Amino acid sequence: MADLHEQGILIIDFGGQTTQLIARRVREAGAYCEIHPWDCDPETIQTFKPNGIILSGGPESTIAAGAPVIHDAVFSAKVPVLGICYGMQALVKQLGGEVKAHPSQGEFGYAEVKLTQQSALLSDLPDKAGESDALDVWMSHGDRVESLPDGFSVVASSANAPIAAMADSERDIYGIQFHPEVTHTVDGEAILQRFVKTICQCDGLWTPANIIDDAIARVQKQVGSGKVLLALSGGVDSSVVATLLHKAVGSQLTCVFVDTGLLRLNEGDDVMKTFADNMGVNVIRVNAENRFLEGLAGVTDPEAKRKVIGKLFIDIFEEVAADFDDMGWLAQGTIYPDVIESAASSTGSAHLIKSHHNVGGLPAHMRMQLVEPLRELFKDEVRRIGVDMGLPAKMVYRHPFPGPGLGVRILGEVKKEYADTLRQADAIFMDALHKHDLYDKVSQAFAVFLPVKSVGVTGDGRRYDYVIALRAVETIDFMSARAAHLPYDFLDEVSRDICNSISNVSRVTYDISSKPPATIEWE
Repeated sequence: MADLHEQGILIIDFGGQTTQLIARRVREAGAYCEIHPWDCDPETIQTFKPNGIILSGGPESTIAAGAPVIHDAVFSAKVPVLGICYGMQALVKQLGGEVKAHPSQGEFGYAEVKLTQQSALLSDLPDKAGESDALDVWMSHGDRVESLPDGFSVVASSANAPIAAMADSERDIYGIQFHPEVTHTVDGEAILQRFVKTICQCDGLWTPANIIDDAIARVQKQVGSGKVLLALSGGVDSSVVATLLHKAVGSQLTCVFVDTGLLRLNEGDDVMKTFADNMGVNVIRVNAENRFLEGLAGVTDPEAKRKVIGKLFIDIFEEVAADFDDMGWLAQGTIYPDVIESAASSTGSAHLIKSHHNVGGLPAHMRMQLVEPLRELFKDEVRRIGVDMGLPAKMVYRHPFPGPGLGVRILGEVKKEYADTLRQADAIFMDALHKHDLYDKVSQAFAVFLPVKSVGVTGDGRRYDYVIALRAVETIDFMSARAAHLPYDFLDEVSRDICNSISNVSRVTYDISSKPPATIEWE
């Protein structure tokens, strides 16, 4: 089997909001890649042995005191380098060119870039064959390059950036002022594929089939004949881990499914049917609704609820694990963004919005080793290999669901009546989205229970019952989002179905808030 990590692209992160998008585009081009901060240990670069290096964008100015810089190890690696936005300006500044601030002539958003000279990176792109030599791109810069270092040529310009792209063909170093990773840059995918496949000569080994084979082989080598325990939540990540481990070690795997009572309608039964009945996975189901409701009684703060739910889940899982004396491994559904975000948090550069994953550590008393077969994968890659391994597409491509479940979609205190009501309302909303072919056109949708009552009318009678809010958003990266513009007729239908089907709901609202200033979830 070919080593999928042998041909890799190293991405040096200067703090750009779209750095993970760069990595996803590189993976889509068929090459393994990793993201490391600009101030990482230079041995990281040497040990990785990349086929090429990409320098990301970032929020800083290269001409400001203390600005992030490119480590000498990048240049001594003697592999192709691509600087994007800040990455390009950092190349210019460190190699002897000039960057100046132009606050009144910055470019933010759409721009047209004209190709001025042939280059290995931008000339004769597949999408531009036989067309004009102009590219529609997305810019985000205030500073601009004024003069180039020795050896570089201007290969593209825009109205406010006379040097919008540069190339040093002798050293295979390239810089582009625009962002090829975002969808607004029409030929961005082709540009990154050109860099990865043609300039860096990566062979496209990073495919779902190869990823599955590689992950199975690595798990088998790591675990050997040992037994593995997995907390199966029914979410995408843990479901794909369960399927992968079942293929890798079969009966050595035991899954523990803790039914918190905060799951979606019929979700517990669906998990058992998919894994225990259809796939033959050994799944222990723990019905713990009462324990979770008791633990949440009187708790109203969102962060406090998350902590209660998280601790109870761990406590219950450890109680089950204690019944096994021979479990050597604990499996987790950690994915690559979790690893990146945890690394950022450990440096103090990330602000806490809400509690997230614990990555990389286990309580000492558990005496198990950790196995994380998805640790290198982005969510879209996890979904693709899940379908390739036979999981239902409806499960794998389901919208994100928070770890605490309905506990953070019920505002304030969590009660059984509230959870049962919300489960029904959410199911009606989801069924309607599927029925009208809208589910896959929004990025995330769900219902929220509001613990307030509103006057309503049923027949000739007065009702005084609860309110349900509906939320649907469109987003690319979940860092920002806008409310989905669902048809009014559709919302009217869903509202009527909820109020007519659920006796203790008198009113339905639709949340039109964007992120920011709101978050996607309500808590």
